[in-house]
Amino acid sequence: MEYDHMMDGDFKEDFGPKIQVSAADNIHVDFELSNVDLSLANSLRRVMHAEVPTIAIDLVEIESNTSVLADEFISHRLGLIPLDSSEIDQLNYSRDCDCDQHCGRCSVTLTLHAKCTSDEVMKVYARDLVVGHERPNSHIGNPIITDPDGLGSLICKLRKDQELKLTCIAKKGIAKEHAKWSPTAAIGFEYDPHNNLHHLDLWYEVDAQAEWPKSKYAELEEPLAKPEDFDYDAVPSRFYFEVEGIGNIQSDAIILEGVKELQRKLAGLIHGLGENDGMNGEYDGPRSPDAMDAGAGYMDQGYTTPYGNPGSASAWGGGATAYGTTPYGNSGSSGWS
Repeated sequence: MEYDHMMDGDFKEDFGPKIQVSAADNIHVDFELSNVDLSLANSLRRVMHAEVPTIAIDLVEIESNTSVLADEFISHRLGLIPLDSSEIDQLNYSRDCDCDQHCGRCSVTLTLHAKCTSDEVMKVYARDLVVGHERPNSHIGNPIITDPDGLGSLICKLRKDQELKLTCIAKKGIAKEHAKWSPTAAIGFEYDPHNNLHHLDLWYEVDAQAEWPKSKYAELEEPLAKPEDFDYDAVPSRFYFEVEGIGNIQSDAIILEGVKELQRKLAGLIHGLGENDGMNGEYDGPRSPDAMDAGAGYMDQGYTTPYGNPGSASAWGGGATAYGTTPYGNSGSSGWS
């Protein structure tokens, strides 16, 4: 690889992506991504939204439900309860597991049995879910409880003699399949806070500056001094992210997993583009016969097989069948004259 002299001097400081974190906690993280293209920044946003794997309740088997809520309603509420998805790589996808339906390597079992025996209304919360022991580690699949009372999400309410008994199967998935697997509640994405690039056409009645308040990131960039300073060739290079998680994955882990998934996608693309030139080794997967191979002439009007033999001969080169002659008496030759 040839040495690039552009890397010398001050240019080295501005080469490659940069990330500057402005605020972070267990749920939120705000950061600035710079020195990248708009398409790459938006790809990271989309991947964090839809392709970071988590675990969520996917199957619900209800044994008894005498509450006022329908089975489907309760199943939907159970699916939206966030579950601990840290170290999710230890759990297999159900489609990749060798088991018949589900097992401890690809799923987590949760059970719930609640019955009201008093005259007061009984509230059933996520803390009442009992997690099975057959799972990759001791924390994956635990309901996320962040409220001060330690109750978790409300599932339903029961009156006297009403009962709810069910079994849940939580599986690994991504939000592209269903929103219940989303690791984030929202992701804020912004660039060019002063609209210097004119990517937005602001509707206003009297004054656009007064009717469209600036975001907090406007302090980090300078507006155009004069309208005639507009550069038609300018492109954005600073992007501001605000990632809000729901507690099943740490906020910084969402970003890291998003970057890893983006790398895997790019690696798969590079491998697919390099199959024919040998840049990733010998390709041994299925492929169609190559008409440009030796022995099979291009534009041969279909008179030869992919093995280079004439159409009237077998793949082993012989001009006769395995029995010497065809049922019509011809010795392997064409039946047409």
